[in-house]
Amino acid sequence: SGVVCLLRPLLLDVVPSIRQTTALALGRLADYDMEMAEAIVKAGILPQLICSLPEENRYYKKTAAFVLRAIAKHSPQLAQAVVQCGALEMLVICLEDFDPGVKEGASWALGYIARHSPELSQAVVDAGAVPLLVLCIQEPEIAVKRIAASTLSDISKHSPELAQTVVDAGAIAYLAQMILNPDAKVKRQVLSALSQIAKHSVDLAELVVEAEIFPVVLTCLKDSDEYVKKNGATLIREIAKHTPELSQFIVNSGGVAAVVDCIGSCRGTVRLPGIMTLGYVAAHSEDLSMAVIVSKGIPPLCASLIEEHEDHIKAAAAWALGQIGRHTAEHARHVAVANALPTLLDIFVDTHSSEDLKMKASRFKALKNILQKCTYLPALEPLLHEAPPTIMKHIIGQFSKVLPHDSKARRLFVTTGGLKKVQEIQAEPGSLLQEYINTINNCYPEEIIR
Repeated sequence: SGVVCLLRPLLLDVVPSIRQTTALALGRLADYDMEMAEAIVKAGILPQLICSLPEENRYYKKTAAFVLRAIAKHSPQLAQAVVQCGALEMLVICLEDFDPGVKEGASWALGYIARHSPELSQAVVDAGAVPLLVLCIQEPEIAVKRIAASTLSDISKHSPELAQTVVDAGAIAYLAQMILNPDAKVKRQVLSALSQIAKHSVDLAELVVEAEIFPVVLTCLKDSDEYVKKNGATLIREIAKHTPELSQFIVNSGGVAAVVDCIGSCRGTVRLPGIMTLGYVAAHSEDLSMAVIVSKGIPPLCASLIEEHEDHIKAAAAWALGQIGRHTAEHARHVAVANALPTLLDIFVDTHSSEDLKMKASRFKALKNILQKCTYLPALEPLLHEAPPTIMKHIIGQFSKVLPHDSKARRLFVTTGGLKKVQEIQAEPGSLLQEYINTINNCYPEEIIR
């Protein structure tokens, strides 16, 4: 109906309330979908919208920020169009406004621009937004705190350099103090921002830890808000992944036990960062892996394999179990005793499992890692009757290591039907599998083999 063209001259009307209502109409149109937003940009409305912004009243400024946000959210191209019309400078001026609603609107628009790409995020930084956003998170108004923390998260996520800019503005200390804020939405954004800073490098992760977020952050894992739980676990994961020292610090703070409790008390994607945390901690060393075992980390990981329907969550649980079991025979035994191996095998042979999940649970990852260390034969024996050839090789290999030195195990291997199963395996002459079978057969007299 040509409404956009009809609205355009009204942005310059002498009556302030008409200018504001016009901007609101444009914002709602732009918010609706991408085509609408593109039509508004093509009509050349953005320069008109912001040309007189500093002189306008607070209601108009809030509405203008809403229009810019509504356009920028749809795509990097539209966000770039907002930047090119000089909006960043105006939005940064609005961050210094006396009115909290104007600050909130400006922060929100800057966040929607920064989230798309490192280049757009850099443009927001270059406009001088970061120090003012750090001032905004110190404001008493909850909404301003929340949106400013969210925007700092959007800026930090792209690269170590951008995260460093946020750190240099002194953001970490203020964010760390806000972890205990009673508002759940503030906590979500604060934890997200700290995660986005910590994920990039050891140095940045150490700076976050030095802000004394432990053990305070562990209370977030018991929060009634699912996203606070998830973001708290994500922050711990981003710290744990970097070095054994950081993981050890988390263990010493009671972090692993808290993560184990968190995994046990929730379902779905909320579990995922906790599962990954246990995997990262266990991957670093034998001692850290044992710390996960002592903290009873294996049962909830096994439960995740069975209970979860999403392949990527099962894949993460399989990976984490592989990291726990890959160190020594003792570690592998703990995983085997928890009855994880049959579940991992079922996932591997299940035709409905995704390829990624099969890779994670297969010989290349978890099963292989555990089987190569596992000498606990009662857990291995049931697998003999179900395992495909690719897995069978590793199972037979472990039997060939243990049976020559354990007479009790040799007797059990006959009575449970394990030896009979080995005779049925068709191995290529000269192959590694055939060598393993020969080693097992050499443990018994000829008449028993027959």
